[in-house]
Amino acid sequence: MSADSASEVSSKLKLAPPYRRRWLDYVVRGVIAALSLYLIIAYVMLPLAWRHYEKRHPAIADAPRVTHTATGIPGDPLNVALVAATDDLQRALLAAGWYPADPVTFESSLRIAADTVLRRSYDDAPVSSLYLWNRKQDFAFERPVGNDPRRRHHVRLWKSAETDDAGRPAWFGAATFDERVGLSHTTGEITHHIAPDIDAERDNVFATLRTAGRLANFYWIDGFQFQLTGKNGGGDPYHTDGRLGVGVIGSQSSK
Repeated sequence: MSADSASEVSSKLKLAPPYRRRWLDYVVRGVIAALSLYLIIAYVMLPLAWRHYEKRHPAIADAPRVTHTATGIPGDPLNVALVAATDDLQRALLAAGWYPADPVTFESSLRIAADTVLRRSYDDAPVSSLYLWNRKQDFAFERPVGNDPRRRHHVRLWKSAETDDAGRPAWFGAATFDERVGLSHTTGEITHHIAPDIDAERDNVFATLRTAGRLANFYWIDGFQFQLTGKNGGGDPYHTDGRLGVGVIGSQSSK
């Protein structure tokens, strides 16, 4: 608008009746407010939303929510995702004090039974299999608690087929804390019983990785779990806030 045009509009406003000046004032304020809202949405809010969306791994959108036992009973819910190349994932967990679990064999089963009775430490004790995408976990890691193999932190991890732009898969995990040994409420077999607060164990996984300096990025996926309470394959109750923690593990290859 030219200076002459602006002056002309200003003169008309001064000469217009008071009610008309008020109406025009409301129109001008409305236009300014609408323009401001557009600028905020278009140049601030939408770019932030897109950046948040883009940093999500493509495997997250269609990921399952709950693992299953070999007989199809719902198992532990997923609460952890780690974005990393296989070697970086293993190095990061080892650096954070996690031990790879021994495979379940007759010998390892006898050892954990004896160590449980005698309360001897077994840092890499075997972890029973759960299934995701119709296959058992690719890795299982654990952190012992003292010398009692009945109590341990552990996480099972499954590798996604999809990769991100850097070629890294997402490793979906079910992290729980074994607090005692007993009989399964569903099958009667001897098993570890988990603590009901699975969020605490989820947070523990990321806390150890953060302390070890292996998290390059971290964010939450809110509302990932639709069911906030339930029972796992052994009949143990659990509760969660429904969030999936996603940690991006930095590569150590160049260091």
